[in-house]
Amino acid sequence: MRGYPVPLGFVFRSRAKEEKAQVADKAPVTDSKQPRDPQAPKGRPTPKRSEAQAQRRSVANTPTTRKDAAKRQREERRVQLEKQRQALAGGDERYLPARDKGPVRKFARDFVDSRLNIAEFFLPLAVIILVLSVVRVGALQSIALLLWLVVIVLIVLDSIFSAFRLRKQLNERFADQNKRGVIAYALMRSLQMRRLRLPKPQVKRGERP
Repeated sequence: MRGYPVPLGFVFRSRAKEEKAQVADKAPVTDSKQPRDPQAPKGRPTPKRSEAQAQRRSVANTPTTRKDAAKRQREERRVQLEKQRQALAGGDERYLPARDKGPVRKFARDFVDSRLNIAEFFLPLAVIILVLSVVRVGALQSIALLLWLVVIVLIVLDSIFSAFRLRKQLNERFADQNKRGVIAYALMRSLQMRRLRLPKPQVKRGERP
């Protein structure tokens, strides 16, 4: 049978298609999407690398046993106590115990620390009176009893006067804030010697709070 002539254009186009197909077969297959994290839940998008690392660190830091959890709690408690100790020495409001926090309590402390309170001399005077009372001399024992009565009366009068002044200033400065227990808090502080008070005094004597 006599064959039909094949157009040259058709031959060249066929060769071009075959070469493109071979190149496509040899090219590496790549996935444009980010590889899925095997730890990521099914049906959810794969998290970013930074998020995945943060999750792994969180899992690694989570205590696996009761002993590890107790050890971690003790360490956190120790760190918190150290912060409170430094705050009591320096007056940092962020780490003070709950009973000492707040502007109202700070003002009460400054009010007490700025005054010369008779109650802060109670302990040294009590020691002196106790020594005089044990001496077997009638005159000294009478003096000790008299001093004891004088000290008690002076402390009561000074405490009443301080409480009255403090309440008045608190009502003027902190009218809308909770002031429950602040007066008792201040009076208990006034019973302590100045250098033994915690938090440490932040104002000098005679300085206005």
